[in-house]
Amino acid sequence: MYKAALAETPKEALNWRLFLGVFCFGLMGAARGLDEGLIGTTVAQKSFISEYGLKVGPGLDKDQLANRVGNITAMVQIGSVGGALIAFIFCDRIGRLWATRQLCIIWVIGVIIYITSNGNYGQVLAGRFIMGLGIGQTTVVAPAYLAEAAPRAIRGLCICIFSGNVYLGIMLGYFANWGSSMHISDNNSSQWIDPMCMHFIFAGMIFSLSFITPESPRWLVKVGRNEEAENNMSKLRKLPADHPYVRAELIDIHDQLEREQEATMGLGFFGPLKELFMIARNRYAIMLGLGCQLLGQWSGANSLTIYAPQFFSLLGKTGQSEKLLVTAVFGVVKFVSALTCAFFLVDFVGRKRSLGTGIIIQFTAALYIAIYLTAVPAITSGHVPSTAAKHAGTGAIVMIYFSGVGWALGWNSIQYLIGAEIFPLRLRSLGTSLIMCFHFVNQYGNSKAVPLMLLEPSEGGLGPKGTFWFFAAVTLLGLAFVWFFIPETAGKSLEGMDELFELPWHIIGRKGAALTAGSGSVSEQLNVGGEKAEIMMEERVERVENAEKPRV
Repeated sequence: MYKAALAETPKEALNWRLFLGVFCFGLMGAARGLDEGLIGTTVAQKSFISEYGLKVGPGLDKDQLANRVGNITAMVQIGSVGGALIAFIFCDRIGRLWATRQLCIIWVIGVIIYITSNGNYGQVLAGRFIMGLGIGQTTVVAPAYLAEAAPRAIRGLCICIFSGNVYLGIMLGYFANWGSSMHISDNNSSQWIDPMCMHFIFAGMIFSLSFITPESPRWLVKVGRNEEAENNMSKLRKLPADHPYVRAELIDIHDQLEREQEATMGLGFFGPLKELFMIARNRYAIMLGLGCQLLGQWSGANSLTIYAPQFFSLLGKTGQSEKLLVTAVFGVVKFVSALTCAFFLVDFVGRKRSLGTGIIIQFTAALYIAIYLTAVPAITSGHVPSTAAKHAGTGAIVMIYFSGVGWALGWNSIQYLIGAEIFPLRLRSLGTSLIMCFHFVNQYGNSKAVPLMLLEPSEGGLGPKGTFWFFAAVTLLGLAFVWFFIPETAGKSLEGMDELFELPWHIIGRKGAALTAGSGSVSEQLNVGGEKAEIMMEERVERVENAEKPRV
């Protein structure tokens, strides 16, 4: 399927303008990654711990400390819930480019408030909340643009550039804090503030690049700017507007928009919301997106990213520099895995197979660590009883790296890709916004819950071993969900998704891709070629032209 779609993609369509757009919007993934990489290691920095009193003392017991750390790390997720909710409004009203510019400004304002807090706990929370309002929008704006601008043969690759940049940000954040811990005094607040300046670099690059990146042709069609849409599609594909490849894409966009307008349930906010939950095709899509977020977030991999130093400490890496170094290597592993998935798996072997492989790797890793912590419970106190246990502990550390590989190949890529692909044009921003809002709600709950889950059962938690048994169980449940419900979407056009999701719900995930292969849109029919493709194009052209005629 992938080879056929790529063979039918004109070489001109893979050009510098497309790559510029992919680079600009893909870079937004680093916004989330930087925060996750930096905050996870910042709360382990001695200067930050001292400045904000993050240690057990007369006025702070273990439970209160876990809550305070959880509040600081999770406040960006709280802000991101609001950011994801407002993103669809900006995305639909002012376009993908202006939405990008305003989120960069909000993001930078939040960082400034955060790094100037000077020991004020409340200001830290306020700054991180405002950061979240900007960062949360990136998960809606960037995947929507990348899905709409990319040729269908490499759509998975383009969206996975965004998820890959999440790990670029994480990796840079880990190494920046490791470097600052080595070269800046533990008594100097610059130890944690200096690495935060990377937020300004990435926000400035994205803001500047947005002025030389073409607007999404699909959004332009949606708001009635058809001539601009045609020009931008021609630029993005580096082909004349009358080329069959460009014509087929534009016809599909117009045709889908017309069908959506015929089925509309009213204007304003509640019309699209009713369509999302009352039409079976859309209801299945939103269920799919929400299920992916729920199972992905509670599989434990994101917790490992945010609290990596603490998890490595559980497995025997107790030195400050040592913990930060192995955490930084963890970021490299995830970044390389994400790039591997983007360039070699998600379009070539398909979304579903790549996701299934990643979940199996993640499950194996979580299961090994759970068994290890059950068999050698003393490791949680830092005492390894035997040489054999030490070797097993090294294996557990390796398994954390394998868990990162599985997450990057699986849930991390699909959680952005699925939402950007499965919704029709009219509902794409709203559907993606609700999915990512649910994503951040779960990430917030996860960030708050994990420090408490790691407490021993006598203190009200699950303990380290119970936490990993929980992660293993959720990951196994996710594998069953993927097999039964998630369809293969590689090679299908965005407009061709309708036919896939209009199948009976119980066969969409298992047989949908095979039953709808090579059908559903003009651009897919062009891959098959022949008389059927020509007839289909003529019918769609006639339908679109009739729809554009004024009604008497």
